[in-house]
Amino acid sequence: MSESLKRNYRVSEELGRGRFGAVYKCYSAATGDLFAVKSIDKRLIADDSIDRQCLYNEAKIMHLLSPNPYIVRLFDVYEEDTHLDMVLELCNSGDLFRRLSSQPVFSESEAVDVMVPLMKAIAHCHRLGIAHRDIKPDNILYNNSNELKLADFGSAEWFREGQLMSGVVGTPYYVAPEVLAGRNYSEKVDIWSAGVIMYIMLAGIPPFYGESATEIFEAVLRANLRFPTRIFQSVSPAAKDLLRRMLSKDVSRRFSAEQVLRHTWMTSNGETRTVALF
Repeated sequence: MSESLKRNYRVSEELGRGRFGAVYKCYSAATGDLFAVKSIDKRLIADDSIDRQCLYNEAKIMHLLSPNPYIVRLFDVYEEDTHLDMVLELCNSGDLFRRLSSQPVFSESEAVDVMVPLMKAIAHCHRLGIAHRDIKPDNILYNNSNELKLADFGSAEWFREGQLMSGVVGTPYYVAPEVLAGRNYSEKVDIWSAGVIMYIMLAGIPPFYGESATEIFEAVLRANLRFPTRIFQSVSPAAKDLLRRMLSKDVSRRFSAEQVLRHTWMTSNGETRTVALF
C-alpha cells in the first residue's frame, strides 16, 4: 500500500481479496469519512501486459464514469512503484449475489427495483463509450442506504459507436453467446448479462444451465430461451417480453440499454405482480 495513501487515510479491516490485491475499509484522516480502498500489488502483474493494462484502464474508466448515483464512485488514486491504490465509495451492505442466495426468487416489483438502477448504470457507461463486460450479481453492490452501485470495472473496455470489441471476458452463466463464439462484439454483451440476472431473480434458476463450465457455455451458445410453466406461470407477459428482447441471440434485435429502460415492465414498477414459488 502506498505511503502517500497512508498519509491521508487510516486503513482498517480487510473487506475482500482478489488475485492482485485486496479491498480494505479506510477513513479520511482529515474528516473521518469512511471509504473503501482497493490496493493492487503491481509486482503481481509485472510480467502480464494484459492484466497491467486492465489495471490502469480500471482507474481511468472509473474516473470517467464518476460521479454517477448508480456506479461506485472513485475519489482518489495513489500510485507508487509497487502499488496502485484506488479510494472508492464504501459499499458494505452486501451484493446482489448474497441477496439471491438468501432469497432465490424475487417478486417482479423487487426485480424492477434492481433492474432500473442497474440499467441506468449500464446506460451511463454506454453513453460514455464504456462496456463493462462482466455484469454479474457479485459486481452489483449496496451501500449503507441500500442504494445499488455497479462495481468492478477491471474487465471494462472503451468503444466507439459502430466499433466492435474482442477478447473472451466475462463469467459463466452471464457471458453473451457472441463472446463465447469468439466473434467480435458490441456493448450489447452487457444487456445480455443483465437479462440473465433478471431471469435468475424471477425464476430462481439461470436461463442457460449446465453442470460444468463447458456445459454452461454450450447452453449459452445454443441460447434456447425457455419459460417453464411451473416456474413462470405467475410472471407477467411484459416481463417475459423484456427477457426475450434482452436475451436475443440476434444482436441486431437485442435491446439497447435505453430501450430496456423505456420498456413497459421497467416503467410500470412491477406493481401487483408476484412470482410463483413452486
